[in-house]
Amino acid sequence: MNFNFPLLKTVRILLFPFSLLYFVIIWIRNQLFDTNILKSSPFNLPLICVGNLTVGGTGKSPMVEYLIRLLKNEFNVATLSRGYKRKTRGYALATSNTTALDVGDEPMQFHLKFPEVAVTVGEARLEAIPQLLHDKPDTDVILLDDAFQHRYVKAGLNILLTDYNNLYTRDWFLPAGDLRDQRSSAKRAQIIVVTKCKASISTEEKKSIEKELKPSGRQRVFFSTIQYGAPYHITLRSVYSITQKTEVLLVTGIANPLPLKRMLNEQARAYYQLAYNDHHIFTIDDLKEILTKFGNIQAEEKVILTTEKDAVRLMKFEQELKDLPFYVIPIEQSFLFRQAPEFNNLVQSFIRNFK
Repeated sequence: MNFNFPLLKTVRILLFPFSLLYFVIIWIRNQLFDTNILKSSPFNLPLICVGNLTVGGTGKSPMVEYLIRLLKNEFNVATLSRGYKRKTRGYALATSNTTALDVGDEPMQFHLKFPEVAVTVGEARLEAIPQLLHDKPDTDVILLDDAFQHRYVKAGLNILLTDYNNLYTRDWFLPAGDLRDQRSSAKRAQIIVVTKCKASISTEEKKSIEKELKPSGRQRVFFSTIQYGAPYHITLRSVYSITQKTEVLLVTGIANPLPLKRMLNEQARAYYQLAYNDHHIFTIDDLKEILTKFGNIQAEEKVILTTEKDAVRLMKFEQELKDLPFYVIPIEQSFLFRQAPEFNNLVQSFIRNFK
């Protein structure tokens, strides 16, 4: 939780009583599950949950994509997400005719990048899983995206993510902070991943964070960073290299664009940002704003850059964008301290040994 700005600090202090109320509600809900008054249902196949304790971007999408790449050549993988900000309700399976409005931006991103994987959405995951298995009976493993708080389904393997820049141990409850669950809920995870670390994080800092997180004997803590790939054109797929001569208009509708801005500070001559709310549905007025802002940049070499998650919500303007230098930057998660083999083995062994 960032208290660096005086106004933000004042607002969050004023919201503190509401955070106490939120804490009480969350505590009661967790107690109901912990005492089996509310039931968590297991399923007879491997379920891997990727989630966090906070709102905002901790890198769930890159983690789900990492798991897909790790598993798809050995297992029939399916993903199940809530489908945040989609215009539909209930269960849906992504098809060749699906758009981001049907399933949400992140599931649509999974579908476009991994068409061989069954990508599904459903708010009520307890009901959606049987429907998924009806549609895809050969499914070997389901990746539950952002489902750590959805305790009606009991996952066999819980992967909890926490942002290096905002560890859940240093945060407070909504709305004064970003926590949407108790810190003690971390005990339900078998794996904790500290995401978005600086690549140069030292062994001493790693040990300090591990000590702060206080993992139990059965928990493993991993550290990862974000790696950016070469930007590609949003419609033509041609690749572009950002240089010290490039001025960039950064268009984002994500929770945490800070790592991307840091990268542009290092690689580009300058960047300007149009920041929209997380999962923002772009309109024609937004497109006009983007084009006006881009037109005002006085540079010989200039491009528009957006994220993969935003790109799926901008593709409805495909005709307008095809002749523009409009690029998408892919990201992947990379484990630090040579931890990838251990992480991969834990996940693969869970599936292979599932009973």
